[in-house]
Amino acid sequence: MECPDQLICASDELFIPKDQLNLLEKDYHKILKLLNGYISFLQEKNPTPNKQITHYPITHLPIYSITAMNQPLLQYTLQLADNALILGHRNSEWCGHGPVLEQDIAMSNIALDLIGQARNFYQYAAQLSGNGATEDSLAYLRDVSAFKNCALVELPNGDWAQTVLRQFFFSTYQYFLYQELQKSSDLQLAAIAEKALKEVTYHLRWSSEWVIRLGDGTIESKQRMLQALDELWNYTGELLEAADYELMAISEGYGVNLMNLKSKWVEKVKSVFVEAFLPYPENVWMHSGSKEGRHTEHLGFVLAEMQFLQRAYPNAEW
Repeated sequence: MECPDQLICASDELFIPKDQLNLLEKDYHKILKLLNGYISFLQEKNPTPNKQITHYPITHLPIYSITAMNQPLLQYTLQLADNALILGHRNSEWCGHGPVLEQDIAMSNIALDLIGQARNFYQYAAQLSGNGATEDSLAYLRDVSAFKNCALVELPNGDWAQTVLRQFFFSTYQYFLYQELQKSSDLQLAAIAEKALKEVTYHLRWSSEWVIRLGDGTIESKQRMLQALDELWNYTGELLEAADYELMAISEGYGVNLMNLKSKWVEKVKSVFVEAFLPYPENVWMHSGSKEGRHTEHLGFVLAEMQFLQRAYPNAEW
């Protein structure tokens, strides 16, 4: 359905100037404009008796820009939150679609754990921002380029093999990260890491067992694991590649030196791959830039779905 002309806002009405929008952000706004048109279409066909509910065009809502959040500690905290939120959202897409009921529940629980971690980090980030932000506004009212998650977590789920392999890669990273983050000079980050480590320990054990089961299983499961490895491996390098704000966090004492984690991550992945009879790729080009807001096209679609209700009906309550 075409979006009515009167609902398409001029580019100068956006909070981010047109010349600063990259291709992915433009695609994202196109999606939101189409959603605006659909909402208005539904309201015309089915007027709501509740006059207190007003629809505001999505592009008129404030965008929590990355430029307004230049404190290194805030950026570091947001990166931890964004990783957990986006992967939690991706994992939640499996709810009701798992291969067996037990694993469907397990994946849903992992999604809830990650979203819980994200909430803790967002609540702390809201305190640090000092601009009236809340955990909800940070999750639902920031644009694509303001998110700092690694590209690995925003990729489509694919099949079960790809999902569990992605979880294994990320949980291995989180496990060693949170072990060190417990020693952070920032007591709030240390406390969140200590609590989350118990959850991540289970995530790592669960995903490791599945990687081994599928890699050392049938011809079909082996082939699917090899395909998943081919799809995901180029996105793993960014996990252990520090952005500028992470380097600042290290120098200030509240961040984790990712170079110290790399050898542990590689050792763990190799040991599981040996049991799963999977090859460990060497000297492969790696994607980068997502920690600075340069994402794949997939994140725009994730946010358009995840943020839709809050942007369509600001501050709506059940």
